Amino acid sequence: MKICRFDDNRVGVVRGDQVYDITATAGEALVPSVPSNLEGLPKKPLAGVRLLSPVKNPGKIIAAPVNYKAHIEEMKKANISPGFNIWDIEKAGLFLKATSSLVGPSQGIEQRFLDRRTDHEVELVFVIGKTASRVSREKALSHVAGYCLGLDVTVRGSEDRSFRKSMDSYTVLGPWLTTADEIRDPQNVQITLRQNGEVRQDTSTSDMLWDVARLIEFATTFYTLHPGDVFFTGTPQGVSPIRPGDRLVASSPELGSMEVLVRAHG
Repeated sequence: MKICRFDDNRVGVVRGDQVYDITATAGEALVPSVPSNLEGLPKKPLAGVRLLSPVKNPGKIIAAPVNYKAHIEEMKKANISPGFNIWDIEKAGLFLKATSSLVGPSQGIEQRFLDRRTDHEVELVFVIGKTASRVSREKALSHVAGYCLGLDVTVRGSEDRSFRKSMDSYTVLGPWLTTADEIRDPQNVQITLRQNGEVRQDTSTSDMLWDVARLIEFATTFYTLHPGDVFFTGTPQGVSPIRPGDRLVASSPELGSMEVLVRAHG
């Protein structure tokens, strides 16, 4: 099932090229109950709705750094933040992004500090469905509600990671939440990022150094994960600078596609 939020905070189910409005019965559930028969419900063409973040108010936005070997190598070569890099995820640890940075695809990226390099980073994102504390790797995936695509927008520099990644609109989530039952293996998901039509990032999550289960196991040794918490799993190689006017398209055969426009702040 594909659950989206759209327009003026409506809740919908995506089926093919249509969005069926289930707002009247959805309540506040992350994965709401869906009528067995959608016919007769209000619907709109998918192309005609404004897609918001499928998660409205996450308690935490967690992110994993340096989780693809090829990305580590490209960042070492670029040496963008000399003296401030840690190349081992266990030593670097996870980091948190401000929840105020979260937007949906239709809201776009409002870029600040145009004199500093700011990169796109496409990622597989999972959303926690039930409380998890000290969870074993073997049981970790049972705590996942679903999966999305995400853009972790990053200003390069010497400041702490979470500070440089937490500006308003620098966390894009979408296009919808694909429930976990539709993703048999989160380590076999293809993700692609095109910038103005040109492929920049293209990989399988099979290349992740730490898989989803290991990330949950590691995170829950430090803190409790709650339903609605959003978890970015790291970006593959191919990150590159963005500029106002850019058109970014993140896509996945398993998770859908979202178009995100970049504009200047203010």
